[in-house]
Amino acid sequence: MNTSRSHVIVRLLAVIGLSLALVAASLSFSTASAATSTWRPRGEQYPRTVTERDVAIPMSDGTILRGDVQRPAGADGKAVAKRFPVIVTITAYNKTVLLSAGGLGGADPAYLVKRGYVQLTVDARGTGSSEGVWKAFGARENKDGGEILRWAHSSARPWSNGITGMSGPSYMGISQLWAAAAQPPGLKAIFPQVPGADVYRDVVASGGQLDVGFIPLWLGLVTGTGLIPPAVAVSDPASGIKQLLDHLTGATTFTVPLLVNALGGGEPAYDGPFYTERSVINVIDKVKVPAFFVSGEYDLFQRGTPLLFENLAKRGIPTKMIIGPWDHLQASSGTEVVKAGYGSLSQLQLRWFDHYLKGAKDLRLDQDIANLTYYEQGTGAWRKDSRWIGSSLRGAKLRLSGTSSTGGPAGRLTTGTVKDGASKIYPVPVAGLCTRSANQWTAGLPAMVLPSLPCFKDNALNDKTGVVFSTPRLTQPITLQGPINARLYTSSLGGDGMLSVAIEDEAPDGTVERLSGGWQVLSHRALDTTRSRYLDGVLIQPFHPFTKAAQKKLARGEVAPVDVEIFPTRARIKPGHRLRIAVQSFDVPHLLPTLPDLLGTLTVMTVHASAKYPSSINFPSVGALPVVK
Repeated sequence: MNTSRSHVIVRLLAVIGLSLALVAASLSFSTASAATSTWRPRGEQYPRTVTERDVAIPMSDGTILRGDVQRPAGADGKAVAKRFPVIVTITAYNKTVLLSAGGLGGADPAYLVKRGYVQLTVDARGTGSSEGVWKAFGARENKDGGEILRWAHSSARPWSNGITGMSGPSYMGISQLWAAAAQPPGLKAIFPQVPGADVYRDVVASGGQLDVGFIPLWLGLVTGTGLIPPAVAVSDPASGIKQLLDHLTGATTFTVPLLVNALGGGEPAYDGPFYTERSVINVIDKVKVPAFFVSGEYDLFQRGTPLLFENLAKRGIPTKMIIGPWDHLQASSGTEVVKAGYGSLSQLQLRWFDHYLKGAKDLRLDQDIANLTYYEQGTGAWRKDSRWIGSSLRGAKLRLSGTSSTGGPAGRLTTGTVKDGASKIYPVPVAGLCTRSANQWTAGLPAMVLPSLPCFKDNALNDKTGVVFSTPRLTQPITLQGPINARLYTSSLGGDGMLSVAIEDEAPDGTVERLSGGWQVLSHRALDTTRSRYLDGVLIQPFHPFTKAAQKKLARGEVAPVDVEIFPTRARIKPGHRLRIAVQSFDVPHLLPTLPDLLGTLTVMTVHASAKYPSSINFPSVGALPVVK
């Protein structure tokens, strides 16, 4: 690809708002020491690599996908005439663009290729250089994953020894799970970074409002990079023309109508068959190969990745996960994974694939690398465990007490006697605008441009747009881990509205760190108890249907419990600090209502706290919850 074409690509990505370049930032947290280990990353076996581009990969329906095959090469630049295990990556972001811009593509594949692997990077159906119409994890695309792996497994590939693995972040991580669910022959292990699980709840419409921060940018990225003329158009004009026509068809018949229909309050605004088809959580039980996950506490898929890890771990599949203090671009890049104490992302992948694909004996793998390693907010320490929701956790509650007013004094969070209160939440459409949430739900792009912006670290100013409930300064620490539920008894003058809830750590100097957040539209408050999660009888993760049939506005004067799912995290609130929640009615630029519901959100809501209306924060506590009065 020539230099001018590279510049065009980079400018295009800037226009659609999702740069693929990630500038490594220095994060201020302490790291745990690496475990004593005899394992050391082995050196390069081959000095160079060579790539065959746009290799045709036929699918069973006749559609031709295109993949780049990167092979080990000698000093002369010629491919080594041997068969190797194959690492497969399936991307929707145009494999050619990924060569020109780092960050979103994960680790440099050349690291593994020079150590005796082949890298196959394939453009998903309807994207990049591949034919077909893109439908964002539609059923046909999901079927492609298994077929790509079977193609790579075949003895007809002179560079493949029939053993395959998969790698890549985000879309590429989700693609791994769809392919693994097909159980193709030869697939031995996967390494998904920040994959989603439940499309609707994880990212598209968290709490029932539409994500307008990330989703339009993402759809624009896939569509824009799919319209770049492919190099194959020169060698195979017929295929190149078909590819461009297919991609234009996808933009006009899928992408644009999908956005318009969702914003208009049509079927894509609600959960149902469209999202069931695209949510890998529905087929995760079919995944039976070892998986190494990377997750971020401020990631787009903060909610979903732990659910996938838990499913595999419960079924006895060799599974590991590292959760760090990363947004989507940071976790996708993996440059900060080294701070977990196990080596770089490339080294971890080498160890994982050497063990499972090459059969290298690694008796200390499980001793050296915990099944679960996570960053603890509040202390900056790295912790290790075997389970996300383990036996050390207890279901705990802090009740809301008294009244808070917008920009005024805080109400109380307590384990003691509750004082009656009613706190009004006014519609302030700028709430959330300059917060860690704004950075999280635009994939970390703002932090790339303005990494030192104070409001990304201190939520105090934003909290003045709503109401706050806080513990007194703690004399004993509170440590929470996992999903959190805010059960808020709420009424609304207009019968609807959205509760945006942040759980926070207030330092002695008044600085407020946002730990996590959750959102819930009042009319979508219906609770499916069979799919909700309880710990010691305490509801910690509500499951709402989010269907049109289940939607119901509040009657005039009605007070109803509204369960707000706050996305999972690990945090320790130290003595002298306060644990608090802030509640607003907007979270921009993250969420907005559909157009038919827009006016209904411009209303006053009231959160009630009393013996009759026992509003509370429910969470998994590490050990017994101390008395908080």
